[in-house]
Amino acid sequence: MDTPKNFVAEPFHYHEEVELVVDSLTNLGMGLGRVDGWVVMVPFVIPGERVKARIFRNFTNYSDADLLEVIEASPDRIKPQCNLFTTCGGCQYQHLSYDRQLLEKTAHVKELLQKLGAIEHPVEHAVGSPQIYNYRSKITPHYNRPSQDGSQPIGFLRFGRRNQIIDVEQCPIATEAINHALPEEREQARRAGGKKRRQRGGTLLLRHVVEGVVNDPQAIVSERVGDLSFQFKAGEFFQNNPYVLPKLVDYVAQEASLLEARYLVDAYCGVGLFALSTAKLFEAVVGVEISQQSVLWAQANAKISGIKNTRFLIGKAEAIFKDLEFPASETAMVIDPPRKGCDEGFRQQLLQYRPQRLVYVSCDPATQARDLKDFVVGGYVITRIQPFDLFPHTRHIENIVSLNLVN
Repeated sequence: MDTPKNFVAEPFHYHEEVELVVDSLTNLGMGLGRVDGWVVMVPFVIPGERVKARIFRNFTNYSDADLLEVIEASPDRIKPQCNLFTTCGGCQYQHLSYDRQLLEKTAHVKELLQKLGAIEHPVEHAVGSPQIYNYRSKITPHYNRPSQDGSQPIGFLRFGRRNQIIDVEQCPIATEAINHALPEEREQARRAGGKKRRQRGGTLLLRHVVEGVVNDPQAIVSERVGDLSFQFKAGEFFQNNPYVLPKLVDYVAQEASLLEARYLVDAYCGVGLFALSTAKLFEAVVGVEISQQSVLWAQANAKISGIKNTRFLIGKAEAIFKDLEFPASETAMVIDPPRKGCDEGFRQQLLQYRPQRLVYVSCDPATQARDLKDFVVGGYVITRIQPFDLFPHTRHIENIVSLNLVN
């Protein structure tokens, strides 16, 4: 095979084969080992394994390699349930036993908080999902420019590629109802593709909700969490592992109410999941959200469940907490931002308001670590760190950090 033009031939030649022992997994799911002290990254391995790998890229301080052979396997290695595993980029850990996945994800949280937030605090063992396959209640298969006969791949990105889509007929981590509906959705997309060859491509939506499997992003759908029902548009954000979500919500409610605060503020409240689920523990609850559409849904969901001690505000970026009437010394706050974390304006305004208790829910412990560093410097102390695994077999982990104001 010809060497790529931009290949840097140091310290390894293109497709040079090396043997190494895997030291650890990164939070991106890659195995890290060393050859004569030089770091080599290899996918689909487990710490402690001896493997053979083939170099395909050299960087200034590490090299990337493909896995060729597992010479000495870990006792935690299992057979993946998906025949597209290692080809499809959706899962990174199907070769690990689930107990080992939880251990690795717990370690990732601890490492990220230490490295990016200078946080030294015990991390409790990740809470696992009661269902580890057929758990995902929403998937969005993609396709590129349709072929003339509609035969283009419909699925997810190929592992290690940014633009190449592989064909996915079934997805073992999606619910059984989604997999049952998927063939017809794929066929409809193929038929439409044959008629619309000029379009650039598209994305399918399959969302499994109370109403069944819905494919219209604008459709109004319902999800039940515990005793409550939540309505929203099918294309909008809502946590999509219904099996572990009730545990996570109960944990957030318990942590938010620990200091017996009278009031709760649910920042980034979305359609009201945490605000409404914790309302019975507080005298009054306010949800704050920059999306007017989400605020309208949250208000509607409060009416659906007959919850009367909540109200929802559209938070302006420059004055998020301006309309709050709660005394900060009697207020707890739940923070559940998008993957990018809290922006600087939010962090500054929170530290000016200074609620007595914070419960920070994050889908990205890396950005969470950055924000926590500011909160700790600003007078808060961490009391508990608890990861929840909403996405078995992937590298993703949800993390919840509780903090008290001390000065």
